[in-house]
Amino acid sequence: MIHKPNFFVFTGGPGVGKTTLIRHLQALGEKVVEETHRAVIAEQVAAGSRAVPWDDFAACCALCVARDIEKFDARAGETSRIFFDRGILDGFDPRWTPPPDLLAAARARRYNRRLFVFPPWREIYETDTERRQDWDEAVATFPRILRVAGGFGYEPIVVPKADVATRAAFVLDHAS
Repeated sequence: MIHKPNFFVFTGGPGVGKTTLIRHLQALGEKVVEETHRAVIAEQVAAGSRAVPWDDFAACCALCVARDIEKFDARAGETSRIFFDRGILDGFDPRWTPPPDLLAAARARRYNRRLFVFPPWREIYETDTERRQDWDEAVATFPRILRVAGGFGYEPIVVPKADVATRAAFVLDHAS
């Protein structure tokens, strides 16, 4: 098992401010890791593949989990604090059954026990090319993430709905 208490994950449904906060923290000098899901979706669309959430949800999740495992492993020697815009757990969704090897790999790679969960926030929610989920799906994602986090033994810390500076202060206070 690889336990990295210096690895902090931001998770939540689409359009809840994770990437905005990651960019803000990066501007403050924090180390960050970009989101996998957007990149995988863009690559799959460009390749004409069906491994996108709206066509083959399971295949897309498997690709994202594998990529997030690679990102984790590539930084395993890092000792300073890092914030991840999503992580391995984001590919685990009750709507698909992960292959045993991916599940075992996820269980063997542990982030900080505190998982920063961003709740649905109607006022900032928007869709785009990679983020096609409607508002109802964004809302339904929140309790699924809480269940998955608990199932993997993480402590969900709900990030308050506030301006980016307030959210950053909250995260930095809880990531010390």
